[in-house]
Order: sequence, then C-alpha cells, then structure tokens
Amino acid sequence: MVKGLSVHTNVGQLAALSHLGVTNRVLQDTQLRVTSGLKINNPQDDSSGFQISTRIRGDIVGVTAVRTSLDLGVTTVNVAIEGGKSIKDLAIEMKGKVIQANQAGLDTNSRTALHNDFIALRDQINTIALSAEFNENNIIKSGATTLAVLSTQDGSTITVSAQIMDSTTLQINATNLTTSASAAAARTAIETAISLAGDKLAALGASQKSLTIQSDFTSKTIDSLKEALGTLVDADLAEESAKLQALQIQQALGVQALNIANAGPQQLLGLFGIR
Repeated sequence: MVKGLSVHTNVGQLAALSHLGVTNRVLQDTQLRVTSGLKINNPQDDSSGFQISTRIRGDIVGVTAVRTSLDLGVTTVNVAIEGGKSIKDLAIEMKGKVIQANQAGLDTNSRTALHNDFIALRDQINTIALSAEFNENNIIKSGATTLAVLSTQDGSTITVSAQIMDSTTLQINATNLTTSASAAAARTAIETAISLAGDKLAALGASQKSLTIQSDFTSKTIDSLKEALGTLVDADLAEESAKLQALQIQQALGVQALNIANAGPQQLLGLFGIR
C-alpha cells in the first residue's frame, strides 16, 4: 500500500524543496567565505562584526596616510641633512683657503687664486642650500619656513624648524681673502660658520629622529590593526572547505530526495492503472 499520497498536495516534494533551499543558501554563503577568505562579507553575516571591521578598515586607511606623511617628512629632513653635511664640508674646505691666505709674505697672484677658490666654495654653499629640496619642501634655503608634518589621524603635527644654511645665515657672505686684514677676519668668520653648520645639523638630526620614531610607531599601529581585522573577519579556510564538501553532498542528496518526491504522483496514477 502506498502511504502519504494526495491528489492535492505533494508533501514530500514540499519538504524536499524546503531542505534543498536551505542547503543551497548555506552552500552559497560557504562558497563566498571560501572564495573571499572572509567570514564576514556582508552586514547580515554579523552586523556588529561588520560595523567594527568597517571602522578598523577606515583606521588603517587613515593611519597609512599619516605614515606616508611622516615618511615624506623624514625624506625631506634627510635631504636637508645631506645638503647640510655638504655645506659643512665646503666650509671646512674654505677654512683651508683662509689658513693659506693668512701666511706671511703671500704674493698677490697666490692671494688672488685663494680668494677666487674661497668665493667659488661660498657660491657652491648657496647652490646646495637652494637645491636641497624634496616634495617641494626645502628647510635649509634662504627664506625657508617651518615644516609641519602630519603625525596623527586627528590632525596633530610634528614641527620641523627651518635650519637655513646659506652663506648669509652662516655669516660668511661678506668675507673675502683679497687682503691680509680681510683674510684675518675671515678666519674668525669661517670658524663661526662651521660651528653654526654643526648646530643646524644637530637640530635637523633631532627632527629626523622624532619623525622616524613616530613613523615606526605608526607602522606598528597599522600592523596591529591589520591583525585585529584578520582575527575578526578572516575565515578558517580548512573548516570552511570541509563544510563546503559536506554541503555539496547534502545538496546532491537533496536533489535526489526531490526526484523521489516528484515520483510520488506517478505512483498515484499507477494505483488507477494509468501509466
């Protein structure tokens, strides 16, 4: 005797369709987690988790922008330091010319040659000061202003003071070696210039260190945020893959169950001798 058959409702078919629909939806979600690598892809997956992950992603973007600003600042200061080191080296070389110009009994031709070398070195100082630029910022040229480097998401900045290192600021713009008297005065001036260059390089070094420390901290913050985001949204691919295989089997069984349920009406017709 065939039980559970009705001319109005195929109960088995409805149940099979319902179970297959649920399996297909779960299978679709699982496939998305496997292909995306994420267990939270949409708000409906985990509303609070989705909200938190969105905020973390925003923080990562913001902090990354801050790190970029800091790195640009570090490079700007590094360029200034390299320029300053070259300027100090030139000042030391100028000192050598000054010492030679202070020799007793120096002839006119030799003095003129030393003076010309001295002026050429001084001009080179100004050229370097003007060219020590990065990202349209130069903090050692004449007229340079303070550099403000973004250091946090809330808009805080690290201030890098300009360390102008042209010949005027180093107090050697008016020096010359044309006479023994001017050569004697140049000796004091060049010593002052070398000392000033050293002080300015030290200040630039302190600024560089401050920016580098903040940049390193920002990089660690980004790493921590990415780790937190991964913990929150990353799927366990081994677990999801195993689940996917199980669901694919359930889907196949569900299709088979639906086929069996669909065969019910044919059985009912058989009771009446209809094929």
